[in-house]
Amino acid sequence: MKGEMKVTLVSMQPTEEAKLKGRPALTPELLAATGARYSRSNDGLEAILSKIDPNNLSKSVDSIFRMVDYGHQSIADMVPVAMFIDEISIFLAYKIWSLCPTAGGQESSTRYIKMSAEDVISAEVLGIEPSRREEWKEHIRQSFSNYQSALTLWEESIQKHPELIGLSRDVLNDSSEAGQKKLARLKRNYGFDRARYFLPVAAATNVMLSMSARGWVQLCQHLISSPSNEAALLGAAIRAELELVAPRLIKHATVKVDSTNGQLAEFDSYVGMAADRVAFGLPNLDRPFRDVEPRLQLYPPIEINVHDGCFGNDLAQHSNRYAWLGSNLQRTGVRFGWGAVSFAEIRDLNRHRTGTKFCPLVPRGFYFADEQIDKLPENQTKARRELGDIAKNATAFVNQSLDLLRSKDPTYIYWTNLGTQYRFEHLTTADKFIYEAELRTGVGSHFRYASHLRDVLMLFYKEAPETKGLILEGSAEPE
Repeated sequence: MKGEMKVTLVSMQPTEEAKLKGRPALTPELLAATGARYSRSNDGLEAILSKIDPNNLSKSVDSIFRMVDYGHQSIADMVPVAMFIDEISIFLAYKIWSLCPTAGGQESSTRYIKMSAEDVISAEVLGIEPSRREEWKEHIRQSFSNYQSALTLWEESIQKHPELIGLSRDVLNDSSEAGQKKLARLKRNYGFDRARYFLPVAAATNVMLSMSARGWVQLCQHLISSPSNEAALLGAAIRAELELVAPRLIKHATVKVDSTNGQLAEFDSYVGMAADRVAFGLPNLDRPFRDVEPRLQLYPPIEINVHDGCFGNDLAQHSNRYAWLGSNLQRTGVRFGWGAVSFAEIRDLNRHRTGTKFCPLVPRGFYFADEQIDKLPENQTKARRELGDIAKNATAFVNQSLDLLRSKDPTYIYWTNLGTQYRFEHLTTADKFIYEAELRTGVGSHFRYASHLRDVLMLFYKEAPETKGLILEGSAEPE
């Protein structure tokens, strides 16, 4: 098992160039205090800074705030805070990103890092009932055994057929040291991409986040108020670090009864969905279920006719995914999603900053990249049989987690794997949808979410055919 959860505040300091130019450097709270003073004075920055005692910065914050309510959310928005979070579950990392879509940051990637059974959060931290811990440990053991077996299968396949990576012959035949290192890395990533579905969501990961103190307080409130033991522990750890940088905000980072009740009500809704298999459309999970059901709806402004070419005009200056997009696309709502998407892809789809995502965490099936075997030039039957045998345990875990959910065990989620499928929906605007589609089919994109985005793009083209060829759909070539 991994070590203890750890949250570390990382402060920023001025560059040498800024020091040489005599630019001011303020603590995060003092920065917010100085900015807040602008709303109560027409004095410039130098006048406000002249009131700061460099030998007593805390007192200076209080003196500036005598006329300003520090509890106001707009003030907390001006306190920049960066934290590094070590040793939390992959599931909790997903939850954090769902709560903080506008935060900057990174997470350890299952696409580039090989994981082992030691890389797991302990049953005690996750809140697994003592009577079930040996059974849960067996779930973890089998999950990593499945992961290693699948990884071996895909590694052997790509060693025999490196052309499956999608590289040009020049790259494949590059005998230079740099070329060989690149090819080895791409082969390794090819295997990780296809084997990761067997990893348990209880596997450990690390997350770095940078956002305002307001965002940290709101995250802290949600986590501390959570019925999840792991989430509550993380909320307390974040609160302790937040006190180092924004002590005047700690009074807001507390348990909120409405948040607790809301999270319990959400869990109860999952229990209801799992109990009513027919109404929720749950399949018989004697075998894997991969009907992803792409869906897309457009909500244009009343005066816009999407068939009159206005979207084509909006894309006329769109030379790359960061380039200009017109106002008609910016004002058009888009709701898109899939009836069943693996959690591995949901983690990536969830990271997009705009709009609202909906993902009821009721397992619907299991995906394990078996259709990728069709690309193998030989031994398809043998490889498919081997991968199918590996997947039987993982599919059984889906049924097991559903049974735990029906029994109202909140730790059911920790019995699932990255291949476990859920419904996922994203509500945003057309310009942001286009950016996501271009990003997730572009260079370096994972094969599966590139496929998902191409599917919804086809539905978008049906609604607005003039956009086909103008949206910069990529081929997901490796990088």
